Amino acid sequence: MSEFITFLRVGFRHITDLAAIDHLLFLVALVAPYRPRDWRHLLGVASAFTVGHSITLGLVATGTIGFPTALIEFLIPVTIIAAGLENLRGSGRPRGWVRPALAGGFGLIHGAGFAGFLAEMFGGNIMVPLLAFNVGIELGQITILVLGLATLTGVDRLLARTPWTPGIAPRRILTSLVAAVWAAVMAVQRVPW
Repeated sequence: MSEFITFLRVGFRHITDLAAIDHLLFLVALVAPYRPRDWRHLLGVASAFTVGHSITLGLVATGTIGFPTALIEFLIPVTIIAAGLENLRGSGRPRGWVRPALAGGFGLIHGAGFAGFLAEMFGGNIMVPLLAFNVGIELGQITILVLGLATLTGVDRLLARTPWTPGIAPRRILTSLVAAVWAAVMAVQRVPW
């Protein structure tokens, strides 16, 4: 059981650590268009990301497939830019299958980013560590998404007290732009060619 707890903590810290700014920015971009009433859809999006993350993490960690690290490190901020642009393109409440599908696809890229390090940590059977790590990732994501949703809801309430009551669009746009621009800087710094 201690191996499970150890890897659960590694997964949780992997997502919540401030040094993992790329993951945090991605989660901020994911939560930007949501309100508390949309929590089920947001949880579905986060779970789709975890499924994608788990697939490549397992495949890369077991040596089944491999990707150039420099390319993956470049593609991670590109996914943040894409999520931000999707927020800017979208209007109204997010629904349907598009956001979960995008999050799952982006999870495939993010999972490949950490797999090499994690593969070195596995000492044999990877099933328990991989499961624990992914549970930790999901718990970390839910924590960040709840905090992000609470913060953005607070911003909405502050804006509602002003004479200018714009609704969700300005905070969605501003949050998405900040995440996308920050990620663009990261992508330029990581260009592999």
